[in-house]
Amino acid sequence: MEELNRVADEAVTSFADAFWAWLLIPLLAVLSIYFTARLGVVQLRMIPEMFRTLRSKPEVAPDGKRAISSFQAFSISAAARIGTGNVVGVAGAIAVGGPGAVLWMWVMGLLVGAASFVESTLGQLYKVRDRTGYRGGPAYYMQHGLKARWMGIIFAITIIVTFSFVFNAVQSNTIANAVANSAEAFGYSTTGWVTAAVGLLVVAVTALVVFGGVRRIAHVTQTLVPFMAALYVLMGAVVVVLYADQIPVVFTRIVQGAFGLREFAGAAVGTVIIQGVRRGMFSNEAGLGSAPNAGATAAVTHPVKQGLVQTLGVYFDTLIICSMTAFLILVTNPTYGEERGPVLTQEALQTGLGPWALHALTVVLLLLAFSSILGNFYYGQSNIAFLTENRGVMTTFKFVFLIATFLGSIGTVQIVWSLADATMGFMALVNLIALAPLVGAVALVLKDYIAQRKQGLDPVFTRDRVPQLRNIQCWESEQEPGTAGVAGRADG
Repeated sequence: MEELNRVADEAVTSFADAFWAWLLIPLLAVLSIYFTARLGVVQLRMIPEMFRTLRSKPEVAPDGKRAISSFQAFSISAAARIGTGNVVGVAGAIAVGGPGAVLWMWVMGLLVGAASFVESTLGQLYKVRDRTGYRGGPAYYMQHGLKARWMGIIFAITIIVTFSFVFNAVQSNTIANAVANSAEAFGYSTTGWVTAAVGLLVVAVTALVVFGGVRRIAHVTQTLVPFMAALYVLMGAVVVVLYADQIPVVFTRIVQGAFGLREFAGAAVGTVIIQGVRRGMFSNEAGLGSAPNAGATAAVTHPVKQGLVQTLGVYFDTLIICSMTAFLILVTNPTYGEERGPVLTQEALQTGLGPWALHALTVVLLLLAFSSILGNFYYGQSNIAFLTENRGVMTTFKFVFLIATFLGSIGTVQIVWSLADATMGFMALVNLIALAPLVGAVALVLKDYIAQRKQGLDPVFTRDRVPQLRNIQCWESEQEPGTAGVAGRADG
């Protein structure tokens, strides 16, 4: 069985490496540069607007309750973003690619902010109504924006497999391993039944939330995300401060490693770049096509608002959370090696703060992974709804999702991460192909947003403001039935 797992892992890893190196990374870089130029470096020049729009208040949903707010939608996507990719994934990139992988993670984080803006604005523009508010995402803008439902079906199936099954297995696997490592640190030996018991407990708690609907997911993630992020950043910051004299050395090693001036763990420049970009994308999800599913749920007055908020999420993830992990590891001068990836963060905290930090990180990982599981569920749920409105199918999906959560907890780390790389790459490819021809629509709504801001208004979009756009399902003017827009108001 071990030999079969090894062969399967090597095959999947080889395919994923070639796919990322020769197709996906070049395509992502080229399109991100194109989006940056076409939209006037929107991901940097409108950073102040990102913070302003985060405070937008939601309207009332069709069922009479308050719809998902901009911040709650941000929290759902952040819940999926801020997961084990920030802790285990970044550590893995450093273990394989050396410190230089961190620089490429930063560079791509800033560059792909443009792709995040494009996809999340499109998610809002082409969203549809449902019973509790709105839903949307790449499958929806492929159908309504490109008039290619077949493409939307391919994407919907891929994101369901990628997030609700494979990525979900990554998160539950991390929870089980974190608990096992913490137990062993206390002197308790862990066996297979222990991880199985942890898996069942995770399934039970997850079921309580996912059967409560998107509002319950939004409320739980809105509470968990700020708390877990603050706790993790605080712990990491303490270690970095204790090793402050190492920060200049760390910066030097990051730059040297990024350009091959100094290699770690036998990593060539190509490996450094691939690991930095791949793990960065796994963490911030820009261009991947996942965040628009959460962003589309928000009840905002203009599509650009959520595009800006979701872009802020990329920076929050890459420049704050991932950077904290990187510096936390590097200031403690770890021993590199591919097999050591999952333990680098744990060792760094333990070195800086003492044995208790290992257990504190276990709590953080539990919260990170659990919130990611909830975000992954919503992505799958939204795309199941795109494929069919049959309630029986949706109920079946929920049970299959819970089964995948359990199986991930007892699976092996290597094969799970390799599958995540491969499926994430294909999903990103489908999404990027759709974004290229739709960036023109984003440019039009961005122009409308900027024009209203120059007039001192809080921008409000209705589809008659940009008559060139077709097949928009929401955003009616006040003269149309089913009003979704309201009059522009002075920005106070």
